[in-house]
Amino acid sequence: MHKSIKNLEDINSEIREKIKENIFPKVIAVSKTFEMLDILPLIEYGHIDFGENKVQEAIEKWQELKQTYPKINLHMIGRLQTNKVKLAVKLFDYIHSVDSKKLAKKISEEQLKQKRNIKIFIQVNFEEEEQKSGISVKDLENFYRYCKELNLEIIGLMCIPPQSKSPKSFFQEMNFLNKKLNLKELSMGMSSDYMVAVENRSTFLRIGSKIFGARKN
Repeated sequence: MHKSIKNLEDINSEIREKIKENIFPKVIAVSKTFEMLDILPLIEYGHIDFGENKVQEAIEKWQELKQTYPKINLHMIGRLQTNKVKLAVKLFDYIHSVDSKKLAKKISEEQLKQKRNIKIFIQVNFEEEEQKSGISVKDLENFYRYCKELNLEIIGLMCIPPQSKSPKSFFQEMNFLNKKLNLKELSMGMSSDYMVAVENRSTFLRIGSKIFGARKN
């Protein structure tokens, strides 16, 4: 058995032991920087959710492969520049990092042109960290309404907690905000904190190194 498959099975087993409800989160295998040699075993195993954070890298790796494996869901989890929206809408099924009105408007326009609908998460920036993108909590409801006016399919919220603090309180607040907006999905939890995210009802876990090993670059 390939190590990535074994790692994924271990993660799913760990979640199963912890979870007491029927809501089982989807694991996004974050495949950025990894080659197809590392990724194909998971695809052939039947895993369908994969994450990339650079549009150009994703095109090179996934454009042809998605035609061969049409059930694959490709998730854009990195910061998306407006000049890459056209390419992103064509390739990705989910965008987890919508963080500005300019980006939301561009996605809306491109979806109309391509007649393609993308599932979208709004990225939340809790402490308004300058090095991170995201909508502040105080602006979240207004931004959500703006996105709905653009007919974007907002399915949930996404966050990357501050590295220097425990993620638990941020995940708890995400769960509260998601319920307040009546959204069903939550994108939170990575290799270092996915079990804390599971405890706070995350429905999409973005796990890379715990599945594939250390990044290659």
